[in-house]
Amino acid sequence: MLQYLALAAILFAIGVFGVLTRRNAIGILMSLELMFNAANINLVVFNKYIGPDNLIGQIFALFVVVIAAAEAVVGLAIVLLLYRNWRGIDVDHINIMKW
Repeated sequence: MLQYLALAAILFAIGVFGVLTRRNAIGILMSLELMFNAANINLVVFNKYIGPDNLIGQIFALFVVVIAAAEAVVGLAIVLLLYRNWRGIDVDHINIMKW
């Protein structure tokens, strides 16, 4: 169990590092996906060791996958619109979307 939790912690830390240091919107979305996958690993591992008879952890992981897919679709749509309007996806220039 400890190996899985360590893997999830490392994946989450890499995701947080990527979100905080990337300037590219695609890289930020990929880092968010890493963080979601780390949460899924935690859900499945805790379900296996705490309540192996029920499937609540797997069901929550499935919901996280669905939400991550929706987030990816919306995020990529925003990235495409940014690129179409300003020929770049640097997140430092997103503040020009304000009034």
